[in-house]
Amino acid sequence: MGACPFCDVSEKTGFRVIWEDETFTAFRDRKPAAEQHIQVIPKKHIVSVRSLRKQDADFVKTMKSVGDRLLDDLDVPQSMRVMGFHIPPFNSINHLHLHVQGLPYKPMRKPKYTISSGFGPFYKGFGWFVTAEQTVKVLETGRTVGVLPC
Repeated sequence: MGACPFCDVSEKTGFRVIWEDETFTAFRDRKPAAEQHIQVIPKKHIVSVRSLRKQDADFVKTMKSVGDRLLDDLDVPQSMRVMGFHIPPFNSINHLHLHVQGLPYKPMRKPKYTISSGFGPFYKGFGWFVTAEQTVKVLETGRTVGVLPC
């Protein structure tokens, strides 16, 4: 298995970096599913959303805040925003990355980001995409994010 491509994100390595600080880097998605499609990643290697625990809820809130600021700068209204994570094994890179999207979706891409609403005690139903808000709620209860309801 090779090195993680997201651990070496920079303009030199072919990424279109649009923002960074000491904790996160944001770059344009190489194959955008929406009119605006940005990835926000931690500089520290975290395998996936499944790796997160209760103590990481504020970390996810910060990632979402970064995404909101970036979409604010692009004048994307709140009603046209989707932010979330693919849940392994349905992810392409094993490095936590928040999809920050300003809709509309491009043709044939929306099904890839289907959001499954929760029910009963669950904040997320069966599905392999979880929003940032759902992730925070699941983590705050002490549960972990998975494909099954959580």
